[in-house]
Amino acid sequence: MNFVAPELYPATAEILVALMALALMLATAFARGCARPLAYALAQITLAAAAFATLLTLGVDARHTFNGTFVHDLLGGLLKLAVYLAMAIALLYGRAWLAARRLDRPEYYLLAILMTLGMMVMIAANHLLTLYIGLEMMSLSLYALVAFDRDAARSTEAGMKYFVLGALASGLLLYGMSMIYGATGALELPAIAQAVSGQSAREPVLLLGLVFLVAGISFKLGVVPFHMWAPDVYQGAPTAVTLILATAPKFAALALAARLLPGGLPGLAAHWQTMLMLVAAASLILGNLAALAQHNIKRMLAYSGISHMGFMLLGLLSGVVEGQNGLATDAYGGALFYVIAYVLMSLAAFGMVILLSRAGFEAENIEDFKGLNRRSPWFAILMLFVMFSMAGIPFFIGFFAKFAVLQSAIAAGHYWLAALAIVMSLIGAFYYLRIVKLMYFDEPAGNAPLQAPAGMQIMLSVNGLAIAALGLAPEMLFALCAQAMRTSIVGG
Repeated sequence: MNFVAPELYPATAEILVALMALALMLATAFARGCARPLAYALAQITLAAAAFATLLTLGVDARHTFNGTFVHDLLGGLLKLAVYLAMAIALLYGRAWLAARRLDRPEYYLLAILMTLGMMVMIAANHLLTLYIGLEMMSLSLYALVAFDRDAARSTEAGMKYFVLGALASGLLLYGMSMIYGATGALELPAIAQAVSGQSAREPVLLLGLVFLVAGISFKLGVVPFHMWAPDVYQGAPTAVTLILATAPKFAALALAARLLPGGLPGLAAHWQTMLMLVAAASLILGNLAALAQHNIKRMLAYSGISHMGFMLLGLLSGVVEGQNGLATDAYGGALFYVIAYVLMSLAAFGMVILLSRAGFEAENIEDFKGLNRRSPWFAILMLFVMFSMAGIPFFIGFFAKFAVLQSAIAAGHYWLAALAIVMSLIGAFYYLRIVKLMYFDEPAGNAPLQAPAGMQIMLSVNGLAIAALGLAPEMLFALCAQAMRTSIVGG
């Protein structure tokens, strides 16, 4: 048996991040006095270097290595770049918050980098085992981050809840993968797609495996009926960790869904589209209605995230590989565009929560936004941009994200689902506009000045303005998303 050395060039970014994680661990172990700022600097340098390596190795054509288990394509490159950007912004937003509570330990940044590596492996996976390895690397790092404030009972409780339910979801996903392998005799996603399309697979076992796959994907997306962890974990985790949890992993979850369902099981589209249709409808209803009753803004944003992921599923379930007139491209591209828009909005929303917090005070209640316009008109208008965009009000990026997936759902003939999404969006606008009302029409809850580093304030301003700017000119980003899905999923 001849061993063929794998081509390492397509995996340059992953190798670089793995080496930098080791360097971060060793450097901070010996640099005692400056370990915290050094860990932060090395984490940001790692993300920047990984972005450069990803751009350097990215091409129009997909490149495979490690015996076909790893793929570097346009979709993977775009999602990795989005992950780097989201993680860099999240680390910047959370640094001062962690420092004020003496939580900015080197292990935090090490776990963030290892989590990033897990997401990169998930995004580049072309094999069931590679997907699972990346998923576990990301999940284990997240479990530790959620329970990072070990002196706080609610953080420990949130970490335990997330670990137990996450382990259950991982087990369901692994069980589904084993059934897919048993039915098709293949682990590589293209080989699975070929076996399913050629009807050489055993259908009863295949469909049962598909049910478990959809359950695992639903948990990672945080959608109904596998959403029960999200509100408690969002509220219990340190706010800086909640910011990470609510943003970057969504890209990896989308990659998991796109690689497995339209990429690996296009022959079962009628089945998994029906499942996703039910999940999306339930998520839209429960997410928006439950958010109306929340007074804690982290729980409100958790339920809001459930409804937003329900919207994203509209695009994922509306794409048909055999479709005509570019339907599949537009639908899948709309799903990717929606996740990018949602992460951009969530970064700004949780960034505002961190901005309003200070040592000894957590701005976790909706009432803490009272009178923000009088305390800081600039950040009040930025929060207005975020809330208007999440509500889908023109002309912000959230409006065009919702419009894209609704257009795909209507084109695919899912009229009742599109109508339900519109009604739920109108209901959901209430809890977003409630925050705007508190900021502009209520008396301030306190007159304490906003305390945040200049770098965070500048980035938060850029973040908020990007929500408005991309709403005015979304065409280029949407075209890039459609092209990535066309070359990597639809055309793959």
